[in-house]
Amino acid sequence: MKNQFADLHIHSSFSDGKFSPREILEKAKAAGLSCIAVTDHDCVDALPFLLKTSPFYSLEIIPAVELTAEFEDIEVHLLGYFINHEKEDFVRRLKELCQAREERISKMVEKLNAWGIKISYQEVMETKGEGSVGRLHLADVLLKNGYVKSIPEAFQRYIGNRAPCYVERLRLLPAEAVEIIKEAGGIPVVAHPYKMNNDDLIKKLIKEGIEGIEVYYPEHTPSMSEHYLSLAREYSLLVTGGSDCHGIEKKKELGSIKIPYSWVEEMKKKVKK
Repeated sequence: MKNQFADLHIHSSFSDGKFSPREILEKAKAAGLSCIAVTDHDCVDALPFLLKTSPFYSLEIIPAVELTAEFEDIEVHLLGYFINHEKEDFVRRLKELCQAREERISKMVEKLNAWGIKISYQEVMETKGEGSVGRLHLADVLLKNGYVKSIPEAFQRYIGNRAPCYVERLRLLPAEAVEIIKEAGGIPVVAHPYKMNNDDLIKKLIKEGIEGIEVYYPEHTPSMSEHYLSLAREYSLLVTGGSDCHGIEKKKELGSIKIPYSWVEEMKKKVKK
């Protein structure tokens, strides 16, 4: 399918994105894409609508998810593609991860309250609506209530990894995240590897079962992309890319990263029948 392109890293309003599933379809169509993957955090609630409605936009939807793991204080984000999003064990595990997210946010609200910041857990949950909750929703509430002037300031002053009101997430090892994705029939791919800045860790992840690298990403420089492309070739890994669109940053607009559809076809060859 020549001259067809995909964006394989998008977040909807069911996690920490601003766009509804319908808005994502509209924007993907306008961007000239033929295939997308909505990779919400620990959540696949947008998929039923996307899969049902996408034919009206002539768009292919890859069922996907994004899981966050941790190795020696390094965050590892793994994208799972072509998952069986209705598999009972997989759905149950995602619910457990979402519950852990809610408990974490509750603890962060308590810390913020102790700092004299008068917001409530209920406000955050109302902001997030359906799907999974995350720090971005908490940052939104801080912004709306005038405690910060921007989302980055909320992270820097209060809820970032080294900020005073930070609470650690549920510790999921990369191998566990890989297992969750593979048990759902999916293909595990390491997301935005530049954030880890650790090739030894990537090699460890390869041994633990990742099958691809997100080579093309808005914050990857050309030299970074070339480096990760060479790693992918050296270890016979799939090459993917995506905008990581949340509807917030201009440089991460939906479709700002477009990969050839032929790479999606390569992924399909790896999918278990």
